[in-house]
Amino acid sequence: MPAVDKLLLEEALQDSPQTRSLLSVFEEDAGTLTDYTNQLLQAMQRVYGAQNEMCLATQQLSKQLLAYEKQNFALGKGDEEVITTLHYFSKVVDELNLLHTELTKQLADTMVLPIIQFREKDLTEVSTLKDLFGLASTEHDLSMAKYSRLPKKKENEKVKSEVAKEVAAARRKQHLSSLQYYCALNALQYRKRIAMMEPMLGYAQGQINFFKKGAEMFSKRMDSLLSDTRTMVQSIQEESEAEVEKMQLSQQELLSVDESVYTPDFDVAAPAVNRNLIQKAGYLNLRNKTGLVTTTWERLYFFTQGGNLMCQPRGAVAGGLIQDLDNCSVMAVDCEDRRYCFQITTPTGKPGITLQAESKKENEEWICAINNISRQIYLTDNPEAVAIKLNQTALQAVTPITSFGKKQDPSRPSQNRKHSGSENDKMVPNTPAKVSDADQLIVPGTPIQFDIVLPATEFLDQNRSGRRTNPFGESADEKQPDEEDSLLQQMFIVRFLGSMAVKTDSTSEVIYEAMRQVLAARAIHNIFRMTESHLMVTSKTLRLIDPQTQVTRASFELTSVTQFAAHQENKRLVGFIVRVPESAGEESLSAYVFESNTEGEKICYAISLGKEIIEAQKDPEALAQLMLSMPLTSNGKFVLLNDQPDSEDGNPNESKGAESEA
Repeated sequence: MPAVDKLLLEEALQDSPQTRSLLSVFEEDAGTLTDYTNQLLQAMQRVYGAQNEMCLATQQLSKQLLAYEKQNFALGKGDEEVITTLHYFSKVVDELNLLHTELTKQLADTMVLPIIQFREKDLTEVSTLKDLFGLASTEHDLSMAKYSRLPKKKENEKVKSEVAKEVAAARRKQHLSSLQYYCALNALQYRKRIAMMEPMLGYAQGQINFFKKGAEMFSKRMDSLLSDTRTMVQSIQEESEAEVEKMQLSQQELLSVDESVYTPDFDVAAPAVNRNLIQKAGYLNLRNKTGLVTTTWERLYFFTQGGNLMCQPRGAVAGGLIQDLDNCSVMAVDCEDRRYCFQITTPTGKPGITLQAESKKENEEWICAINNISRQIYLTDNPEAVAIKLNQTALQAVTPITSFGKKQDPSRPSQNRKHSGSENDKMVPNTPAKVSDADQLIVPGTPIQFDIVLPATEFLDQNRSGRRTNPFGESADEKQPDEEDSLLQQMFIVRFLGSMAVKTDSTSEVIYEAMRQVLAARAIHNIFRMTESHLMVTSKTLRLIDPQTQVTRASFELTSVTQFAAHQENKRLVGFIVRVPESAGEESLSAYVFESNTEGEKICYAISLGKEIIEAQKDPEALAQLMLSMPLTSNGKFVLLNDQPDSEDGNPNESKGAESEA
C-alpha cells in the first residue's frame, strides 16, 4: 500500500500557520469525504431499495402466475399446459424470491450498515473533535490576550502567576485537543480506505452467493479476487491498529513534557538568548492604529525570509510582506505599558511597525535577528560570521528607551555625512586588484563614484527658479522627443552601485572586474546607501529617471554603449561601458554598475534589441523583417514580455521609495 499522509503530532504544540495550513488540507479532505460518503450511502440505499423491491416484485410475480388458473377466461379452453407451465415458473420464481430475500439481507448487513457506521462514528467523531479544537484555540487566544495585557509598571506577581497558570492550562487544553484531533484525522486516512472497500466487498460477496446458488456463473478467478481483497482489508486493519497504538504512545510522550513548555516567560531571570540569528519565526503582537489615539493589538505569526519580515495569518496559504528589513534599525521601546515591545524604523528614520513578544528571550532574539539581517552586505559568503561580528551592535538595541531620538544607529552615518555623501564628486579609492589580469582592464587605484548624479530633491532645491512642482504629485513633464520617435521603450527599476573609468571595452570581463571592485569598495568603506531609479531603454538612449519627480538623472546615447553584461552568479547585477568623447579629441571609457529588481539578462536583451533597431533603421527591409519577428504594441512599438517581476505594474509613479540601502 502507498504511504499515508499524516499530521505530525510533534508540531501540535507550536500551532504554526504551516501546521494550520496542512491541517486545513486534512479538514478539506474530511469534508470532501463526508460529502462523498453521503452520496455513496444514497447510492447504496438505492441499490438496497431496488433489491428489496425485487423481492416484493418476484413475490407478486409468483402470485400472479398462480392467479392465471383462477381467471375466468371466456376462451379458456386448452390452457392446461399454460397453467402447468406457469405453476412451474411460479415455483422457480419462489425459489428465486428466497435468494433475493437472502441477498437483500446480506446487502443490508454487509453493504449499507458499514457505511452508516463509518459516517455516524468516524466522521461524527472528527467533526466533534474539530469543534473542541476550535473552542480550545479560542480559549488559548483569549488567555494569551489577557496575559499580553499585563501591566509592566504596576506588576502584580499574584495576578501574573494566576494569568500565567491560566495560559498554561489553556495551552495544555489546546495541545490535548489538537493531539486528539490530529490522531483522529490521521486514523481517518486509514478508516476511509476500509470504509470504501468493505461495503463493496459485502456487496460482491452477496451477489456471488446469489449467483452461485442460482447458477454456476462465476469462475474461480473471482474467488481469488475476493480473497485478495479480503487479505488487503485485513492488512490495512492491522496497519491501522499499529499506527493508532504508535500515535497513542507518541501522544503520551508529548504530553509528558515539562511545564515550562506551556508557561510563557518561564526563564525571565536568565534567558538563553541566541544573538547570532539570521532567521527567526514565531508569534508576535502587532500594534495597529484604529484612530487618532486608539490602538489595537493583533497576535500574528511572523517570520523572516531573506531581507524581508513576513506575516502569515492563520488559515493563509502563504505569508505577506510586512517590512523590508534592508538597512532598517530596531530597538526595544516602552509602548502602552506593555512588556517586551520593540519597533522597526525605516532607513529614512520614519518609525515603522511596533511588535510585542511574549517573553524576554523572544524579544531579544527578534531584535538581534532583525538587527543582523538589516546590516548584511552584498556577496557575503558567511552570514553567520557577519552576525557574530555585529553582535556587539545588536546588544545595544535591546535596551528599552522611550524615544527614537535618544539612540543613534552606529551603522548609519550622521546627518552631515549623509549630505556630504550625496555630492556628485564623492570618490572613494578602491583597493588594487588581486590578479595581474585585472591591471589590463582597470588601472589600479582608479577612484569609484557612488552617486551618479544629485538626488532629485537636491536637484530641485538648487533649481527652484525653474518650473513649479505640481502639489498633487502629478507630473507635467512633456515626453522626450526620443521617446515619441523610438520604436522601443522599456523601463526597469534599478539601483546605482557605482561607476569607474576602465582601460578597454573589448571584453565583458572588464564589467565583471568593475562589479567586483565596486562591491568590494562599498563593503570596505561601509557605503550601503543606494539611489533607486527607473532605467528607460529606448532605441536611441539609456535614461535614468527619478521615480518620484520623473526628472532625468542621466542620459546615455545607445550608440556610445559599447559593452554590456549581467553578472554570471548574481543575476540581478548588470553593467555597461560608455564611450565618452573628451575635449582634446580623445575618448574615455566608464563602466556603470547597477542592481536590478529583475534579471540583468533582460536589461541586456533590451539594450541589444535597441542596437539592432539602430542598425536595422539604416535598411528599411531589415527593419521590416525585425518588426515582423517581434511582437508590437498597438502604436507600433516593440513589446518585451515578462520584463518585470509580478509585483511591479510598470507605473513609475507607484514606486514610493527613492532611496534604499544595501
